[in-house]
Amino acid sequence: MTVATAPPEAPAKTADPQITERESGWAVLRRGLALSPEFTQGLAVTLLLAALATAGRIVVPLAVQQTIDHGLRGDDGPDLAVVRWMVIVAAAAVIGTAVASYLMNVRVYNASERGLVTLRVRAFRHVHDLSTLHQQSERRGSLVSRVTGDVDTITRFIQQGGLMVIISAGQLVVVTALMLAYSWQLTLLVWACFAPLFFTLKAFQKRVAAAADAVRVHTGRMLGAIAEPVVGAAVVRAHSIEDRTAARIDEAIDGHRAAQTRAQTLVALTFPMGEVAVGVANALVVVVGVLLGVDNQLTLGELVAFLFLVTLFVMPVQFGVEVLNEAQNALAGWRRVLEILDAEPDIADPGEAGTDLPRGPVEVRFDHVDYAYPDGPRVLHDVDVTLHARTRVAVVGETGSGKTTFAKLLTRIVDPDAGRVLLDGIPLTGVRFASLRSRVVMVPQDGFLFDATVRDNVRYGRPDADDEALVAAFADLGLGDWLGQLPLGLDTPVGQRGESLSAGERQLVALARAYIADPDLLVLDEATSAVDPATEVRIQRALDGLTRGRTAVFIAHRMSTAESADEILVFDRGRLVERGPHSELVHAGGAYGRLHASWAAQQKARG
Repeated sequence: MTVATAPPEAPAKTADPQITERESGWAVLRRGLALSPEFTQGLAVTLLLAALATAGRIVVPLAVQQTIDHGLRGDDGPDLAVVRWMVIVAAAAVIGTAVASYLMNVRVYNASERGLVTLRVRAFRHVHDLSTLHQQSERRGSLVSRVTGDVDTITRFIQQGGLMVIISAGQLVVVTALMLAYSWQLTLLVWACFAPLFFTLKAFQKRVAAAADAVRVHTGRMLGAIAEPVVGAAVVRAHSIEDRTAARIDEAIDGHRAAQTRAQTLVALTFPMGEVAVGVANALVVVVGVLLGVDNQLTLGELVAFLFLVTLFVMPVQFGVEVLNEAQNALAGWRRVLEILDAEPDIADPGEAGTDLPRGPVEVRFDHVDYAYPDGPRVLHDVDVTLHARTRVAVVGETGSGKTTFAKLLTRIVDPDAGRVLLDGIPLTGVRFASLRSRVVMVPQDGFLFDATVRDNVRYGRPDADDEALVAAFADLGLGDWLGQLPLGLDTPVGQRGESLSAGERQLVALARAYIADPDLLVLDEATSAVDPATEVRIQRALDGLTRGRTAVFIAHRMSTAESADEILVFDRGRLVERGPHSELVHAGGAYGRLHASWAAQQKARG
């Protein structure tokens, strides 16, 4: 038996968040587009189609002006040839505009969908790459919202407004130039009517952006508040806390409603201002245009054409007002997605610069390891121990003693604050994730299963395994009879989170999944907890087959697992206080002896 001591207490690790200034809308847009280059692929052709569609719209007013001034009011009376040709030109322009608009929209939808697939996949994979500590620091609903709801908001803006904003701006420029060609006085009049609206929108932009950000935050909170009691429905019912849970959900939903109402109220203020500007502009153009016509400065055809152009001028302005809300929502969504993508994984994959572990049973070395969770005290103190290859090691200790953290360090879910964890002499921080995950497999306490069949869940350990290999794996673990008792064998659905199976049965599937992966180091966290005695016997038999010839580390409260281990590590308040075989430790009168005696008394009391 050896006893480990700890050095003086080191200061706890504290969070050091990086505070950055809020990025402008243009900066967010540039970064968002850069993340998904598909958005801008083929943009030149799309803009050409947009230009053709815009040109087609402008041809109609010109044709109307020519028809009135030269076809109907010509010097020699009505000229039907001019009328006929202008009708043909206008019809061709309308058809050309429709075709160009259709092709443009198809290209926009295709490009945006490809770009959003890239963005969604990148966001999901980055969320998955973040450490479990980072994921636990945020509500699950908020993380899901960023990959789903926020990206959907970007989708709506890109497809319904993004490119159209550019097209509308171009249309404004072209229409303004044509209006100037007809009457500079009326053009200035139109711009004077809409200038206050433009300044108002500029002033509203920051307030609408802040309101949109608040909506996205409340959306994440609402999804989290709804999802949590759905997953924990059994606990909610067991403790009769339906009213409190409903109150929390109501509060989250009401917060989302209030944020959405504030945002929509701000946007709604712009609509009446736009309507007023349109009405005033049209009325003034008619009145002043008639006066100019009386003064022979404007023909009837030019006035009618000008009114058509005013309509074309108003369309992009009204569209800009309407798209303001979607634009701010999209920017808010993009900011939240970028926040996730900017979060640096604190457990980084060395990638190509890393090392691959050689195949074979693994030797584990903890070299004076300390660890503290963010903003918390140290939970492991100067752990210095070597676990030899092909040994079965049980890690025991009271709740909060540090044994689960020991397993997290061993599988590189977290990295030590001081010291090193080495496998076969190679520091874990230098091992490529692909090699580490294939060599080291952890079976978690809850035996998490995906909503699929037994076959699909086991094949997560080795995707290319066929049914014959899966059946052989169950047989090697002594679980062939259990598999045969399932209603549909390998095709048996396990339900969401495996809830169609008992806790022990989920653990059996998890063990088969670990076995088929053929790892060299196994870490089993509470693998026999929360199961009945018969299932525990079955699990123990499976564990014998699973760990044979491999290095295995068991994190367990049940002393039956520790009794069969080659060596036991005993943790107490984050310190490794004892190590040795069961036969030696149980009679040493130390921490293990007390734990074992307490467990034996409980077993005896249960009869």
